[in-house]
Amino acid sequence: MMPPLPRSDFTSMQTITHSDRIPVNPAERRREPRRSASGEVHLKFENQPRSEVQVDLMDVSASGFRASHRHGLLPLGANAAFRHREATGVARVVWNWMQPDHVETGFVIIR
Repeated sequence: MMPPLPRSDFTSMQTITHSDRIPVNPAERRREPRRSASGEVHLKFENQPRSEVQVDLMDVSASGFRASHRHGLLPLGANAAFRHREATGVARVVWNWMQPDHVETGFVIIR
């Protein structure tokens, strides 16, 4: 059995619900092609205490990326400076998806 996810240091929380009209995983609702990617993503959130975190890159598209981590739910709408081997810039958290042993988070690049 996997240990529970650690309590998040971030202040924002969200409730994730399921619907039979949308795919279970938010990543499946993407409108543009994506490709697998790997490596660390360094994030520095604006206006958040203890704002620097590292997450694991899962895939990328022209306008965003998906990452896996064990930091709990990241705050929806929060902006973070990011850096990974394929790009740098500022991205916004657009969704979180809880898994039994990790969280997947989707980011849209805003600049």
